[in-house]
Amino acid sequence: MPPQRSPENRRSRSEARSGSPAAENIRAIVDLERRALADARWSDRISDAISAFAGSLWFVLCHIALFTGWAAWNALASSPLRFDPYPYGLLTFIVSLEGVLIATFVLIKQNRMAAQSDQRDHLNLQVDLLAEQEMTVVLRMLRRISERLGVELEDADARTEKLTEETSVYDLMQTLEQELPKATQQDGPGAD
Repeated sequence: MPPQRSPENRRSRSEARSGSPAAENIRAIVDLERRALADARWSDRISDAISAFAGSLWFVLCHIALFTGWAAWNALASSPLRFDPYPYGLLTFIVSLEGVLIATFVLIKQNRMAAQSDQRDHLNLQVDLLAEQEMTVVLRMLRRISERLGVELEDADARTEKLTEETSVYDLMQTLEQELPKATQQDGPGAD
């Protein structure tokens, strides 16, 4: 029996076909991801493939089979055929070398993912700043429309007035840099 489609799934598919803003955003994100994959160097692709395999159940099962076979062969085979008798020094060396290489590949992948995350954070910050600027303009327009129509705003206060002013990112960052250390000192260990 085919899986049931929820109304949300049907709606999102119809939105995707109709060219809704959400569908356009999804297409933009997919395009950005495709571009990031296409721009990946061959070394990044190899690192991703090795990291993906090393993080899989197949990797674990292959190692269990290999280690069991290695130990069984070197314990049960005749003496001249044992190439790595107990305590399996060669196996220990190979596993240590493999661990160093896999850790390196995982670090390469993490560095690339961190760079992508930084790029997304910068994009998100840019979108947030644009949204802040747009909302300031909208609030100003709404206030002007209200004044022109003679509509008195009940909740108009100093806070609303402040929201219609330009927001300085530099002032916010400076305040954050000043206040955050104070807050962590107060909330830190021994602040009881």
